[in-house]
Amino acid sequence: MDFDSVMSYTLRIGVIISIALIILGFILLAQDPTALQRLASRHSIFNTSRVSPIQVLQGLNRFDGVDYILFGLIVLIATPVIRVILGLAGFIAERNKLYIVITFIVLLDLIIAIFIIPFLYK
Repeated sequence: MDFDSVMSYTLRIGVIISIALIILGFILLAQDPTALQRLASRHSIFNTSRVSPIQVLQGLNRFDGVDYILFGLIVLIATPVIRVILGLAGFIAERNKLYIVITFIVLLDLIIAIFIIPFLYK
């Protein structure tokens, strides 16, 4: 299997897992008839900027539908990051210095956007 196929399968598998988790989350939410009404309400206290990934992982054990949906979104966000990491590994293996630098800058931008900027606005 060549490197492009590995990256292609990584993106496909990440999206499929993400969609499956989001669908499972909606199925679990459907078990609680008031859950969707509470989430869709104008007065909903649900704010994703205040939910940490650790809280989401803990909610998976309780089969909380919202946490499954959020975990699906985390997987969806992580999928292109993994693709960039695999690209960086491929360029390192090829010893292509220009693309190593470019891909590292892209990875650094993603890390700053995902992990650092949200904490600056809390």
